[in-house]
Amino acid sequence: MIQAPPENRTSGSDSARGRPVSGVWRRLKNRPVQYLLDLCVLTGAFVLAYAVRFEFHLTPDVWDRLLRQIPLALLCQFGAMSAFGIYFFMWRYIGMAEVGAFVKTTLVATFLLVALRLGLSPAYQDFRIPLSVIVMDAILAFGGVLGLRVARRFIYEQYERSTDAARRTSPVRIRALFLGAGRAGVLALKEVLGRGDSDLDVVGLVDDDPEKQGSVILGRKVLGTTEDLGRLVRTRAVDQVVITIARTSRQDLRRLVELCEAIPVHVRIMPGLWEILQGNVQVSSIRDVEIEDLLGRDPVKLDEKELRSFLVGRTVMVTGAGGSIGSELSRQVARLGPQQLLLVERAEFALFEIDREIQRRWASSRPVALVGDVGEEARMRAIFAEYRPQIVIHAAAHKHVPLMETNPTEAIKNNILGTYLLGNLAGEFRADVFVLISTDKAVRPASIMGASKRVAELVVQDLDARYQTRFLAVRFGNVLGSAGSVIPIFREQIQDGGPVTITHPEMVRYFMTIPEASQLVLQASAMGKGGEIFVLDMGEPVRIVDLARDMITLSGLKPGEDIEIVFTGIRPGEKLSEEVGTDDENMSRTEHPKIFIGKISGYPPDRMEWAMTRIRTLTDGADGSAIRRFLKEFIPEAQLGVESARPVSLEVFRAAARRDRPSIT
Repeated sequence: MIQAPPENRTSGSDSARGRPVSGVWRRLKNRPVQYLLDLCVLTGAFVLAYAVRFEFHLTPDVWDRLLRQIPLALLCQFGAMSAFGIYFFMWRYIGMAEVGAFVKTTLVATFLLVALRLGLSPAYQDFRIPLSVIVMDAILAFGGVLGLRVARRFIYEQYERSTDAARRTSPVRIRALFLGAGRAGVLALKEVLGRGDSDLDVVGLVDDDPEKQGSVILGRKVLGTTEDLGRLVRTRAVDQVVITIARTSRQDLRRLVELCEAIPVHVRIMPGLWEILQGNVQVSSIRDVEIEDLLGRDPVKLDEKELRSFLVGRTVMVTGAGGSIGSELSRQVARLGPQQLLLVERAEFALFEIDREIQRRWASSRPVALVGDVGEEARMRAIFAEYRPQIVIHAAAHKHVPLMETNPTEAIKNNILGTYLLGNLAGEFRADVFVLISTDKAVRPASIMGASKRVAELVVQDLDARYQTRFLAVRFGNVLGSAGSVIPIFREQIQDGGPVTITHPEMVRYFMTIPEASQLVLQASAMGKGGEIFVLDMGEPVRIVDLARDMITLSGLKPGEDIEIVFTGIRPGEKLSEEVGTDDENMSRTEHPKIFIGKISGYPPDRMEWAMTRIRTLTDGADGSAIRRFLKEFIPEAQLGVESARPVSLEVFRAAARRDRPSIT
């Protein structure tokens, strides 16, 4: 299979592309030069209109009137162009919007000249431009100035393309079909064709819209529908198919990937519009299809007005700001314009990285990097006293399930006592909102980590009754690509040649993207009245073994042949499936379709106070067994110490490993 070309990256300036800007082009960019060129075109158009009017027989009297009238025509025309901002357009991006402005300019200038022609008395006969000359001049003049800009754009693009082509590292062009002829496809095609250093040779487009069949877009024809894809790949000698659809469902994307794999042809994808608008990638950064694309869900619809009123002008603290969720929460908060953003993290390098990114992209959010452990009261109290955060988003936590099974004391200290300390400080310093990031593993917890998060939820509910601060928790499941999660582990195992290890053939999990989870957390936070446990809709569960097979296939390998799948058995604290509890019996709906409120009652204040005292004593004694016994007693629904799944024989594992399933399902 043909190897994918390196990603192309574009920049808005020549110097950013690594080449010097020509002195000639620099002078041509100057606005005075544009005025001079327009003056020449408008003058020539007026003279030509007069010449046509008098059949190219210009007597001295006609020349005299022409020279008297031309300043008046130029004044009206330049005035109209200035009024409609023609000289503020970037001529290299002339499009339909700019053409509309030129049409308006033509109509206004023509109207002014006609009004002067009809309004001036016969005493000013020499300044009354003939109506036929006005009409012909309008067509010639503004057609000329628009054509001048189109010509300059064409010449510049040719110059760029030839310069880029000279810098192309590989002489071999990769023949590609663009799958999708909508706006995103046109945008991608336009940029690829405009770059001479692109290794892609786009032979045509494919789209299922009947009205687009046979049409030509930027010189490339829509050759057929997805049903014709196999034939087109063979007859057109296509090396790869590029999916250029801005918004497509997970099912449709999976269908397209399956189709390309069956041909077979290398399939790639254009970045999503969200990635482009965020500035993370360029349109031309066409890349391989990743498992995140197949697991991705429809974009989240946010109430931006509500979010901005919630965050703008406020001091926001994010704990665990260097983690996967904490860093994305920090990005989402920063883009919405808080007065100040406090980044609290105990891992120095992770804090340095997120602080540097926020400083670079959203400096107006005034980020402050604060090294500190949420379990250290003196440090946290000092931060609250100095900065007085109004919104606290508590994402700092120990989250690795098997690891916390062998380190229960640390899980309790960080996830429970850290939440209790931070929540009390938020109430004491009168923060408006305190948001706990929780997990679906808190539902009937089978692990120390899940149990610690369930107690943290109870802490939040208890604190809501004690302070004016609004306390709430937001629960969700696994996020794609977070540190220590299954996808980075599988990716590393595939790169190492396998095997890919899975605990159980029937293991299923819920997944959502980090940006989706973070956006919904903020939306729920803005909704919260206090005391709620919000639950995010996680969609459909995914079998981990199918996830592994998909990742192996997308890497260009075959599961069971190139990369083995090995089942290792369920680890301590794990379940076969997590519970999100989004059924109508346990959850009530909110105005947002992906956010629910859990109907979960808290504990009496005296019981919570006793529990916190007991937990401190147990952590001081570092008695893991006693901690486990306490959690089982304190949370009746907890399944600590219970087998997470029925025993599975070795033969069942072997049968699952041999099972012939489609690689992309």
